Amino acid sequence: MSKREKQNKWRQLKAAVHLEVREHRASFLIFWTLRTLVLVILVRQAFLRNYESVFFCALTLALLYLPSLIQVKLRIELPPVLESIILCFIFAAEILGELGSFYVRVPHWDTMLHTANGFLAAAIGFSLAVLLNRNERIVFDLSPLFLAIVAFCFSMTIGVLWEFFECFMDLVFHTDTQKDTIIHSIYSVALDPTRSNQVVGVTGITDAAVNGQSLGLGGYLDIGLLDTMKDLFVNFIGAMVFSIIGFAFLKRQGKGGVAGQFIPQRKTEDHDYLKAVQQAQEEARKNGGSQRPKG
Repeated sequence: MSKREKQNKWRQLKAAVHLEVREHRASFLIFWTLRTLVLVILVRQAFLRNYESVFFCALTLALLYLPSLIQVKLRIELPPVLESIILCFIFAAEILGELGSFYVRVPHWDTMLHTANGFLAAAIGFSLAVLLNRNERIVFDLSPLFLAIVAFCFSMTIGVLWEFFECFMDLVFHTDTQKDTIIHSIYSVALDPTRSNQVVGVTGITDAAVNGQSLGLGGYLDIGLLDTMKDLFVNFIGAMVFSIIGFAFLKRQGKGGVAGQFIPQRKTEDHDYLKAVQQAQEEARKNGGSQRPKG
């Protein structure tokens, strides 16, 4: 493929994503509002020379286009409710969580997002399995229970991979994505002087010192373990909730229910914007002018 052809493909994709963003009024209003807020924050952080914050803003802007890009590339239709929640989740995690320090300032902010992530990841896994199961080229039919299990396992896998990523960032780049927890008792075989694998407990801890200097935390500092387990547990809850909802949805043969607001469908011909852009470009080439598809 020549450079000109690649540029043309990119222009087609860009135009299709632009049309996709504007397809649903509700999700477009949320997208426009969040993008405007991020742009304002980006400009402010650039003036303050907070370049790390500028990076987070730029990353958030790119992620806000991700749902529309996925719909165009995979030719699927995300329900407006699911798309709106994904957009709000991105803003809550990157802008409010990181830049606004909500992870530290707002109690249970991290827990809420991990629960939502478990729910959304299960919805995505469930949707992928359902779309595959409805593919005409597939010669077997999967049961609702199996699809629910696939959704649950997909969500938990995403949760585990994210915790791996957090651990990697903390070990290599010395961040604190695995937030530490203050505890007041520890139980460990490492404290057993006899080396006989006996658990020794230390309770009532009110302070801890490092190199003879008090940390002033009112207890012992657990390094990320409890936070990781908590994140995986709430991810488990979110995944389980949607898996049950999805199972019930399929048992009712896709009629009604909450799950219908979270399950993508294959695009119809009149909503396949990438194909529409390509056809419009081809017609314009034949007519010797320019033409844009309606949307």
